[in-house]
Amino acid sequence: MRLATHSAAVLFALPLLAAAAPTSINGSKGGTKIPLSKTSSFLLNDGSVDLAAIASHINFATAKFHRGFRAFEQNTGSPHPLAFVNDLFNLSRRKAGGVVLEDHSEMLWSGNVTIGTPPQAFNMDFDTGSSDLFVPSSTCGNGGGCEGRAEYDTGKSSSAQYSGKNFTLRYGDGGVVRGKQYSDIVQLAGMTAKAQTVGAAETYSDGFTTGFDGLVGLAFQSISVYNALPLFDTLVAQNEVDATVFGFKLARQGSELFLGGTNKDLYTGEPTYANVTQQGYWQVEMDKLAVNGTQVVNQSAAIIDSGTTLIIGTQQGVNDFYKNVSGAKPISNQQGMWSVPCDNVPEVSLTFGGKQISLAPKTFSLGPVSLGSSDCLAGIASSSSTMPFWIVGDVFMQNVYTIFDAGQKRVGFADLA
Repeated sequence: MRLATHSAAVLFALPLLAAAAPTSINGSKGGTKIPLSKTSSFLLNDGSVDLAAIASHINFATAKFHRGFRAFEQNTGSPHPLAFVNDLFNLSRRKAGGVVLEDHSEMLWSGNVTIGTPPQAFNMDFDTGSSDLFVPSSTCGNGGGCEGRAEYDTGKSSSAQYSGKNFTLRYGDGGVVRGKQYSDIVQLAGMTAKAQTVGAAETYSDGFTTGFDGLVGLAFQSISVYNALPLFDTLVAQNEVDATVFGFKLARQGSELFLGGTNKDLYTGEPTYANVTQQGYWQVEMDKLAVNGTQVVNQSAAIIDSGTTLIIGTQQGVNDFYKNVSGAKPISNQQGMWSVPCDNVPEVSLTFGGKQISLAPKTFSLGPVSLGSSDCLAGIASSSSTMPFWIVGDVFMQNVYTIFDAGQKRVGFADLA
């Protein structure tokens, strides 16, 4: 229906959010909430979906997980059980003469962080699908892609210490970000992480231009390219939070990241938990995926990722899904993307830990595929890689309060209030 199409304009404005001032509030064990506000849109000016940006995002997500799998093997000495052969990207390929970081700013969630002494302020993305923290360096210079964003000047921070290490983060079609690793003070929502590893990136691509300065990874250390404690883990180790838990509400209104507990005002009842099956990512078992009452996926590995907009699945699983959706069509020249009738959005649910979570039509239908089209982009797509797992992103997370419990290594799901 047209209402679902209209709602997509709000939905696609969600994933890049800027934080207002943090507010303390009692959660399960106390904590601090960071209100999130939208700063970017994922639709074209005519109200249709930017299919090219979605395709780029799918490729970006695939490459991000490859990078994490590679870091996992380097850090642990063993391959990650979900590691797969990449059909799109050769991660060993290097480009000479520059560093490229593709602009995927529409897909992430951002808030305010300060680094250094005295503090230097940055607007940072919060990503549960990665583990490292990086910002532009003051050495990025003119033409380095850092224009219009805050830059980290280590020379002006009395607490900054160069670790003697460099870093490389690989994105997209083989592009990379390279820079130097520093140890410095990082502050977030009134909490302080001392000697936090910070990547100072020396070049961004020209396209990396909207909304935010850098990224804060919220997954586990074992996928850190730096092999260093992620920011939240540092806060836990230094007793800056009362609980080893953080929670997300991602919605059209009232979005927030809550650190050090959960905000019980935002959900009802008791959460249902699924255990992390492999540390690295927030990887859990997806009991099932169903569409229009038909179960199409059973017992599959899934990674809960705030840094991915869609739900990205295995090719076979996605094909089986759309076989059960009347009017579903693969989108021409867009690998893995499907449309559904705007006025007949299917009933979709995912089950974790025995809890079935239904997706609202306004979160699954992402907007018309072109101006005036009666077909809307669907929120489940497949990668052209051979990945044997599902990436469960914001299309899902907007329908549930999501709890990331680092202490007990589990992910919780609760009904939104």
